Amino acid sequence: MPPHEAVTTPEPADSAAPYATSVGVEQAEAALVEHYTRLVRIAYLVLPPSLGRNRRVLTAHALVQRSLPRGRAAGDGSDVPAREPGFAYVRGQVLRQALDAGRPLRRAAWPRRAQLPPLLPHVWGLRLFPRSGGADELALDQRLSGLSCAARAAFVLRALEDLPDPEVRRVLADAGAEDPDAALARADGVGAPEAAALLLSPEFDPCSLQARPTDLLRRRRYARAAVAATAAALLCGALLALPGNGWGPDGAAAPPYARNPAAESALDPAKVRRIAPAAWEISARTDFSVWPTRGPLARDHGLLRRALAVWARPAAAVQVSATPATPSGPPMGSPQLLYAGRVDSARVVLFHDGMRVIRYAESARGGEAAALDFARVDGADATVSGALVVGRSDGNVRYLTAPWLRRTSVRDLLDPDGSARPLRRDRDGVTDPLPSPATARDCRSWDTLDVRDRNTDRLLTDLGELTPARLTSGPPSAPKDISAPADRAAWARTACLLPAVRSHGVRSVNSWQYARQPLPEANGAAAWLCTRAETWRGTGSRVMAQFQAPSRETATPGAIAARAEDSPACGVREPRVLAGVLWKSRGGHWYVLAAGSGQFRSLAMEGGVRGSAKGALLAVRAARGTGAELYGRVADGTRVESLR
Repeated sequence: MPPHEAVTTPEPADSAAPYATSVGVEQAEAALVEHYTRLVRIAYLVLPPSLGRNRRVLTAHALVQRSLPRGRAAGDGSDVPAREPGFAYVRGQVLRQALDAGRPLRRAAWPRRAQLPPLLPHVWGLRLFPRSGGADELALDQRLSGLSCAARAAFVLRALEDLPDPEVRRVLADAGAEDPDAALARADGVGAPEAAALLLSPEFDPCSLQARPTDLLRRRRYARAAVAATAAALLCGALLALPGNGWGPDGAAAPPYARNPAAESALDPAKVRRIAPAAWEISARTDFSVWPTRGPLARDHGLLRRALAVWARPAAAVQVSATPATPSGPPMGSPQLLYAGRVDSARVVLFHDGMRVIRYAESARGGEAAALDFARVDGADATVSGALVVGRSDGNVRYLTAPWLRRTSVRDLLDPDGSARPLRRDRDGVTDPLPSPATARDCRSWDTLDVRDRNTDRLLTDLGELTPARLTSGPPSAPKDISAPADRAAWARTACLLPAVRSHGVRSVNSWQYARQPLPEANGAAAWLCTRAETWRGTGSRVMAQFQAPSRETATPGAIAARAEDSPACGVREPRVLAGVLWKSRGGHWYVLAAGSGQFRSLAMEGGVRGSAKGALLAVRAARGTGAELYGRVADGTRVESLR
C-alpha cells in the first residue's frame, strides 16, 4: 500500500461503548476481508523481530487468516464492542496469537500454534520482506524491537488504531497480556506523535513486498539429500515387504528394522528356559532363578512370541515402565519363563533374565493394547524372592508366589492386635486379589502379604512395583521379620508413611526404635524411630526419622522429624541417627526435643534456642516457631550433625 493511500479505518471503540451479544462467522469474515491489510500490519508490528522479516511477513498473514471463529459464532460477545464487532473480534484474535508467538518455548509445555512456523501461506524458493523505508522508519523499527510484544501492541493500538488508554488496557487484557499497565508505560517511551504516522510507511506494510531468492547452493544440496533419503526409504520398505521366515504376528511390537541370528534366537518362544517344578528343592540357591515355569498358557507360542517381540522393540503405543536405574532394553539371550496365563481381563507373561523381572500384559479381548514393566532383582535371596505382582485391577493386586511357600495370608499393619486372614492360591501359586495400599487414596488400612516358608513368617507390601518390599524391624546390624507385639505396634504408626518411598525400586524397609524419651511436664514417653528403605540398585535409599508421641489411637501416624535421600545414616555402614522436633505439651508449652542413637555421648543446640545435655536425649523450652541447629558428639569426640 502506498504511504499516503487512504485507509478505511473502523471507528474507535469507546471504553464505555455497549458490547455485542455475539459475532457471527460471516460478520467476522467480512471484517477480515475489508480490513485485511490493516490487520496484517498490526500482526507484523506486534510479532517479535527475532523471527526475521521473511518469517514475520508469512506469520502475520497466517495469524490473520486463521482468526475467524471456529463455529458459527465467536461466543457470547461479552468482550467485543458493539461498534464494528466483527473487526474488533478479529483484531483481538490477531493480537492474542501475536502475543503467543512472542512467548518463549518451554520444555515442560506443548508449544502453542502461533509459536510454530506457519503451514499456510508458504513460499518456496523466495524470501519476502517489506520495502525499505528511510532513516526515520529505521530508527522507529529499532525502538520497537527493544519493546516486549505487549508494549508494541499497546503502541500500535494507541497510534495506529487511535484507541484511548482505557480501551487499550481492556483489549490487551482480553488478548492475554500479563501486565497491560506496564505495556502502556513502556509504549510511552517510543517517541512523539510523528512516530505514529510512520507506522503507515511501506517499511511496516507486509502486503507490499519485495522478493529475493533463497540460498541456491544450499537448496541444491537439500534437494539431493531429499532424493537420496526417499530412495533409501523405498528400498527399505521393499526389503521389509519381501516374504521370509518371519516369526509370525508380533502384536504391539514395532517393525523389525534389523535382524541377526543372536537376536532371533533370543526371541524364539521355543527356546525360552523352563525350570522343572522340583528344581528348587535340590538347588543351592533359593531365588527367582529356581522358580518353576507355571501357568496354563506356558505353551502358547503365539502369546510368548508377542511378549518377546514387544520386549525387544515396543511400539509407541505400548505402556513401558521401569523401576529407577533398571535398563529396559531387549533380552540378551533366551530368558527364563516364570509364568504365562490369564489374570483377570489380561493375558500375562513373566520373564526373568538374571538381572530383571519383565512383565508383559495384553488385553484378553484382543487388540494392540499392551504393557511392559521392568524391575531389578539382581542379588535376590529367599527373603525377598517370595512373590511377584502378576496383576492389578480395580485397586486390587494379585501375586505369583514362590514354590517353597507353605502358606499365604493377609495382615493389616494398622491393626497390630488383629489376626491374619487366609489368602487362597490356585495350583500355579497365583493369589486371590487383595486391596493394594499402593493405589489407595487414604490410609484407613494397609494390607500386607504374610508369607510363611518352612519356619519363618515374612511381611511383604506392595509399593507400586513388580517386586513387593520386605518389612523388618530391629537395628541395622540385625534386622528381623516383624513378629513381636512391640514391633507390630510401632509399624502400625509407621505404615501410613510408606507412600514416601513408593515407586523408588525399594527392596526392603526396616524400622527400628533407636531411642525412648520421657516427655516434659509428665506427658508420658515418646518413641524415636528410624525408617530406612533400601533399593535393589544400592543407591537412592530413603531415610526418615520419626517421632511417635503417646496416643490413644494405635494407628496414629508418627511425625517425620527429618528425612534424607541416598544417605548411609541408619544403615549398616553408619547405624547412628540424630533428629529433633518442636513439640507442644498438654499444658500449652513448646519444647525442642532431640534424640540420638546409642553412639552419642552428648547433644547440643544452637541458633534460635540453646541447650546441651550429656547422653543421647535433650529437651529445651522454646517458643512457637523456634528454629535451632542440632548436633551431637560420639565417643571419640567427632561432631555429628542431625539428619536433614
